[in-house]
Amino acid sequence: MPEELRVSIEKLVYGGDGLAHADGNTVFVPYVLPGEEVRATTKSKRKKLVWAELLEVTSASTQRGRARCPHFQTCGGCHYQHIPAAEQLRLKKEILRETLSRLGGIQWTGPIQEHFAEPYGYRNRAQWAVRNANPRALGYFLPESSVIVPIDECPVLSPLLAKTFGQLQELTRSGQLPERIAEIEAFADSSDEKIALNVAFERFSKPAAELAARFREALPQLESLLLLDQAKDRFELTGPGYLFHEAGGFRYRVSHLSFFQVNRFLVEELLKTMVAGAKGGVALDLYAGVGFFTLPLARTFQKVVSVDANLAATRDLHVNAESAGVAVVSHNEHAEEFLRKTSEKPDFVSLDAPRAGLGAEAAAKLAVLRAPEIVYLSCDPSTLARDLAVLTDSKKGAAAPAPATRYEIAEVHVFDMFPQTYNMEKLVRLMRDQ
Repeated sequence: MPEELRVSIEKLVYGGDGLAHADGNTVFVPYVLPGEEVRATTKSKRKKLVWAELLEVTSASTQRGRARCPHFQTCGGCHYQHIPAAEQLRLKKEILRETLSRLGGIQWTGPIQEHFAEPYGYRNRAQWAVRNANPRALGYFLPESSVIVPIDECPVLSPLLAKTFGQLQELTRSGQLPERIAEIEAFADSSDEKIALNVAFERFSKPAAELAARFREALPQLESLLLLDQAKDRFELTGPGYLFHEAGGFRYRVSHLSFFQVNRFLVEELLKTMVAGAKGGVALDLYAGVGFFTLPLARTFQKVVSVDANLAATRDLHVNAESAGVAVVSHNEHAEEFLRKTSEKPDFVSLDAPRAGLGAEAAAKLAVLRAPEIVYLSCDPSTLARDLAVLTDSKKGAAAPAPATRYEIAEVHVFDMFPQTYNMEKLVRLMRDQ
């Protein structure tokens, strides 16, 4: 049976929850602020850890504000709309320092440089779930309860994505959306003028050409459409298969199955910070994707080596490099495999790791290359802390192989690429300890 709790929130932790203690248990409560007194009810418990649902804020923080979106605390897409943008960023920096210390043994007392922009209308990529039973609904899927929450608006979407969502919602509610759809993913180009869609069907209810025509009639801004029949594991493409994004004077082709940064306001600033002042003989770009960092590095280095396991992204990178008139040595493989066998001796390494990070073993292999400078971009502070523990040879990294070279942290940046959520991009500049 659910149990009601009355707790005092001590701090926010990565994942969006506030942390409190009650009856010897550690309690996690969403949508709160440090210092608040709240009523909550238990949802689940594992040993001494309790996850609770917020019932009422009985004593609110002076920082608490009114959420702009009527679906906040319902759809699950945002975690911080009750917190002013500047305070969100301050709390994220606090969480980063604590995580680096607790998990990585890294006591970073230097400044954390902030990069932020408009906290609404920033997102150029979104994913929606579809429920085809009556009443039809288009919204966000909550994995905890296997429920699709219908929504009417989403203020974090770019104007074109918001318009596209509205058009799809009309199709859904009028019963005109094709049947057997499980999920729709939409992304916009950098000018917010064209849309590409990935639409996953349980199975095609009609011929692919007829399904495509339905979407194109409803969405005049639709540039490219990729349909997936999950039952047959078959893709059907109409359109060019990609959109273009521009940043830093470069034009990037981004295909349906490739990745590109989602914050249309901070992309260029992120690019400039990553490659700032970098030049020399050899640059290594790990998890290179479509070449976001590869192309500018190819302008300032004699040789650039890119590594990425995503074949679609690697193909985009080849096209983008040719269009930019630069030469790149490209490897379509996992970064961990590449690091095990490479004999490259780079002067600079750019590393845009996935959520799982580089891994302790691969981090130790990276240190063997003895690059004078490594710039590590991470979306998860926990895996970042683990990898930095190895590269900096902190006590927390003692379980991993001792690195061949030790690095010192020179700069730490936080890019608020996902305002209103707990997510953040961290950029750490590491210099080889001579």
